[in-house]
Amino acid sequence: MPALNVEFSDRELEDLRQIAKERGTSMKALVREAAAADIARHRALQEGAEEFRRFFAAHAAEFAAAFPDDEQPPSKGEAA
Repeated sequence: MPALNVEFSDRELEDLRQIAKERGTSMKALVREAAAADIARHRALQEGAEEFRRFFAAHAAEFAAAFPDDEQPPSKGEAA
């Protein structure tokens, strides 16, 4: 499995040691779990944003009718 060396300040390293000790886990496992959780959160946000874009595109006319003041005027060369 590929590895990654990460530098921490003395304070961060001490905090990681304390948290790992409190959780009964290793520092390596603690950091890996934190990274994995952030990756999962990032993927979920990307998927949610994409789903919103699809929904908005599918209902663009309804949004335009419901919120006419928020519509942008057509740019030059664009049909009105």
